[in-house]
Amino acid sequence: MRIAIASNGKDENAKVSEVSGRAPYYLIFEDGKLTKAIKNPFRVGGGGAGFGVAEMLSDEKVEIVVSGKFGANMVDALKSKGIRHKELSGMTVREALKEVKNVSSG
Repeated sequence: MRIAIASNGKDENAKVSEVSGRAPYYLIFEDGKLTKAIKNPFRVGGGGAGFGVAEMLSDEKVEIVVSGKFGANMVDALKSKGIRHKELSGMTVREALKEVKNVSSG
């Protein structure tokens, strides 16, 4: 399973970002291993960040994305791409990854 986690940094010890469309980074995991760290190109700029991020994550074949909070537009964009989302905050990326893996395997 490919999981993307919105992150404040580029490794597993960073905190999960409280924002999704404007998160500094997205960390992509495959089978629990970090395979890619993407600096979010939609972090700054005008509107449409949520849609842009959803498109980017779809191109990365992500199945579920984790962030502290998701806006309504991003939720709609993710749903249109068939990507699930989960809100988790106040933890590191590593802790969030464990939580998502427990939920998806249980």
